[in-house]
Amino acid sequence: MLQLFSPTTIGSLTLRNHLVMAPMTRNRAIGNVPNELMAEYYTQRASAGLIITEGTSPSPNGLGYPRIPGIFSKEQIDGWKLVTNAVHAKGGKLFIQLMHGGRIGHPLNLPVGARLQGPSAVAATGEIYTDAEGMKPYVIPQAMTDGDISSTIEEFAQAARNAIQAGFDGIELHSANGYLLEQFIRPTSNQRKDHYGGTIEHRARFVLEVADAASRAIGNERVGIRLSPYGIFNDMSLYPAMEADYTYLATQLNDRGLLYIHLVDHSSMGSPQVPDSTKAMFRNNFKGKLILSGGYDASHAENDLVEGKCDLIAVGRPLLANPDLVARWQSGAALNELDMNYFYTPGPEGFTDYPALS
Repeated sequence: MLQLFSPTTIGSLTLRNHLVMAPMTRNRAIGNVPNELMAEYYTQRASAGLIITEGTSPSPNGLGYPRIPGIFSKEQIDGWKLVTNAVHAKGGKLFIQLMHGGRIGHPLNLPVGARLQGPSAVAATGEIYTDAEGMKPYVIPQAMTDGDISSTIEEFAQAARNAIQAGFDGIELHSANGYLLEQFIRPTSNQRKDHYGGTIEHRARFVLEVADAASRAIGNERVGIRLSPYGIFNDMSLYPAMEADYTYLATQLNDRGLLYIHLVDHSSMGSPQVPDSTKAMFRNNFKGKLILSGGYDASHAENDLVEGKCDLIAVGRPLLANPDLVARWQSGAALNELDMNYFYTPGPEGFTDYPALS
């Protein structure tokens, strides 16, 4: 049997294969509450060894996009129980990705009383979609005070507790793709002069305090983190000290005994390539599980697993269009065509209507 399709373990969990469903924003949570349609979507893909859900906000302030789910209310916890119960009934395992948008959002997408926040009062370049008024320029976020930072850390910790209550097997902290945790790491979005800005020891402090709080809440053996060194999505700029900064981060996360690091390489979608030396650095400095993602097909995934470059392989779009991707890759069957017109639209079209093999 190919290593990709053989069983493996992560923490106390036994996975049926080495394939991970990568987190993908799908915007189907009407009113920011998970629903039966989302449960159907994830259950269709339960043959993956591990599912990581779409980004889910720990706070009203983090709901930057339209129709993304949260996990800070009883209604949302109950909605997620529909998903976890259905996936577990199919023998699947799943982690929830906790994603706070930070400055990547718009007041028109936020509930009443929520605030658009970031490490510094620096707007991202570009525009964001709102259901109310279509595309709108990013606005300047409120720079977070020490009090804001403390309350946000506790929101992540409570979201982790809520996730376990909702039946998840663990959580993934989204510190990639230009969202709040990565906004603190990067010196372009973080221009603070206090103990959360300046040196990497200070810029990484918020991320590490969130990881510590989540680990205290549910145990570090149930906490993973996603990172995107060299990523430029959401106005994240490259800078000279990138390798050194992420080396520091890798060693600090290793010291905390987190379950896994999920490393993103979006070069297949036009971003700069994550150097092999950086991937090897994470492999050498972090002793937990390493998940690699970015443009994988079956042969590339098998090769990187056999060569020991990682422990698990995450794929996004192939699983989006092929709920039975494991069976298709095993048999060599043709893949469904991806329809990008329905990536972020409400309803089942382009979500739960991709055909499986007969």
